[in-house]
Amino acid sequence: MNLQEFQLIIREALVAMTWLEGLAVLLGLTYVLLAARESIWCWPAAFLSVCIYVYLCLEARLYAETGLQIFYLIMAVVGWWSWSGRSKGPASAENSLPIIRWSLKTHLLIILANTAATLLLGWTLEVYTDAANPLLDSFTTVFSLFTTWMVTQKVLENWLYWVVIDAASVYLYASRDLYLTALLFLLYTVIAIAGYLRWQKQYQHQLSA
Repeated sequence: MNLQEFQLIIREALVAMTWLEGLAVLLGLTYVLLAARESIWCWPAAFLSVCIYVYLCLEARLYAETGLQIFYLIMAVVGWWSWSGRSKGPASAENSLPIIRWSLKTHLLIILANTAATLLLGWTLEVYTDAANPLLDSFTTVFSLFTTWMVTQKVLENWLYWVVIDAASVYLYASRDLYLTALLFLLYTVIAIAGYLRWQKQYQHQLSA
């Protein structure tokens, strides 16, 4: 594919995008950027973005994807609750939840458990559906679900998971000729790297405080 063909695909994708889908994408980007800056307002942005995607998925009759978006909707509420400190007591200031780290052993157990779930889901999709890339699709889905929970708990290493997930998603969507979405996930990958560096700096500041 040459540059002109790629530019044509991007233009066609932008024309096909409705204003509602565009708003959902914009809010999704806002969520990631605010999360990287450790702002609690990332969660309202996520909530609004996911609400739109729930509607869009229902309209497109993508019912499994709708279920995934509902999970993200719940996580947006959990994230707001956790980051505001309400899960630890009465009212508290924004960003009261500190950044934490999990041990290497914990991460190894997480990776093993999620890999097992990925293989099981991938096998199910391979046998019972016409999924184009069942294993990679399962990997991004399974790990995204758990990593979203890590964000709500402000686990530093969540960004490292997102780097891998988003990079894999770039290939996944590009392989299905969804180049605009692939570009979006490439941007997410860059933001995830920046988010990790920023949170790591803040974590070191917490330790020295």
